[in-house]
Amino acid sequence: MAAMAAAALATPLLLASASPSSASHRLDPGERAAKEASKLARKLVQKSSAEDAYRHLEKFQQIADSAGGHRAAGSLGHDASAAYVYQQLKRWGYNVSYQQFEFMYTETQAEKLSVVAPESRDVEINAMTYTASTPVGGIEADLTAVPVDEDGTTGCEPGDYASGTFTGKIALIKRGGCTFAQKQATAAEAGAVGAVIYNHSEGPLNGTLGEAGAGKIPTGGITLAEGEKLAADLDKGAVKLSLEIRQLQEKRTTNNVIAETRHGNAANTVMLGAHLDSVTAGPGINDNGSGSAGLLEVAQELAKKEKRPANKVRFAWWSAEENGLLGSEHYVANMSSLDRKEVKLYLNFDMIASPNYGLFVYDGDDSDGVGAGPGPKGSAQLERDITDFMDRRGLPHEGTDFTGRSDYGPFIEVGIPSGGTFTGAEGVKTEKQAEKFGGEAGVAYDKCYHDACDDLGNVNMAAFDANIDVIANAVGTYAHDLSSLRKPVESVPTQGDEGSGGGLHDEHGREVTE
Repeated sequence: MAAMAAAALATPLLLASASPSSASHRLDPGERAAKEASKLARKLVQKSSAEDAYRHLEKFQQIADSAGGHRAAGSLGHDASAAYVYQQLKRWGYNVSYQQFEFMYTETQAEKLSVVAPESRDVEINAMTYTASTPVGGIEADLTAVPVDEDGTTGCEPGDYASGTFTGKIALIKRGGCTFAQKQATAAEAGAVGAVIYNHSEGPLNGTLGEAGAGKIPTGGITLAEGEKLAADLDKGAVKLSLEIRQLQEKRTTNNVIAETRHGNAANTVMLGAHLDSVTAGPGINDNGSGSAGLLEVAQELAKKEKRPANKVRFAWWSAEENGLLGSEHYVANMSSLDRKEVKLYLNFDMIASPNYGLFVYDGDDSDGVGAGPGPKGSAQLERDITDFMDRRGLPHEGTDFTGRSDYGPFIEVGIPSGGTFTGAEGVKTEKQAEKFGGEAGVAYDKCYHDACDDLGNVNMAAFDANIDVIANAVGTYAHDLSSLRKPVESVPTQGDEGSGGGLHDEHGREVTE
């Protein structure tokens, strides 16, 4: 009887030892991390939504409306946006800090071009960032065209400017072959008093001269059609222009907002970022209120669902991206060698709700063979992880090149694996992309890019929601498990059609060359 009783007592113990909860304790650390990552990722994807994130967009719009129509770095609009982000994160329990830095603030005060003779008409022109300024009221001068080179390097070399031909004139220069800064500087050396650079493809030309002090003469960009019309007018005789380009440039201070979880292994820091500033032309709701709001939404859900992630999760809202990636550059420049080793990955989300969107994933392994080369080791895995998630959800996607136009740039330069998503800017959607993503072919992904109409009406909620899910899945996964970064990638081209990345840009998000 004693033996039977002992056997009876042992039976539930044996059953208990085989229970799922007990079995989970026997998982090795890698399996346990993967299980926790999968569980958290599912929760964050389920709870994070575009509808909830939209309230942050409404706040950014409200701020812009009360601060001169924009949220540009160095302005009251940006300061208020940064304070809002800071306060939300503090309330959710993050360690939050401001990172202040100085930069050159620019604000265009006039950009006017008109033909005075032979027949008067107005021409739309966009002042280039860091341009020199005309006097108030502008200048009048004859127009002279730089002969178009067959090799596509018009206006890049002194030999393109016939001796004495450009003295006191406004130079008409076709885009291509070198930076806008080089074109206008070379024209200035030839005696030109202004430069009008026209596009070599359809669409407006929003350009930058790259850095403060680069502007030698007042310089603006116009469309291909307007440039060709001016050139045709010159073939018939003299053309006189009135040009007024004025731009305020002054040193100001601004802040990045950095937030991180209170717990988690700092040696395995997971970092995600989005720029918070707009251009001065508008409120910047898609560019980049969308990325900023998406990060806020997922950060809030993470705070609710996970108090002790295995890895430290850090979020950044960058300032002065529109002035040249200055916020992220400042951050990376001030990282110690240990900091750089501890940040295992950086994911960037800039413009994730474009109205005529594509779903583009940064091409970490350069499998598309377009533009720049691959990102640092681990970038291919980041791309693979994002596309695998999108595939599981039935979301179409394409690769997009690391053009250097957003805040991943400084991280790539110091060897930190990088990736992220993007829904398109001023690039034009192709027929194949319209079949894949919907929307309208032959139209820009975001017709309001860097414009006053980038407001609450400039958001595609389907694209917004899809990208917030990407953010949520990445945060949930990497908060516990980084093992996928060590798994080999079989590179397969994802570039379904050309046009997803736009042209070559500098870090300002504005074009500098062809």
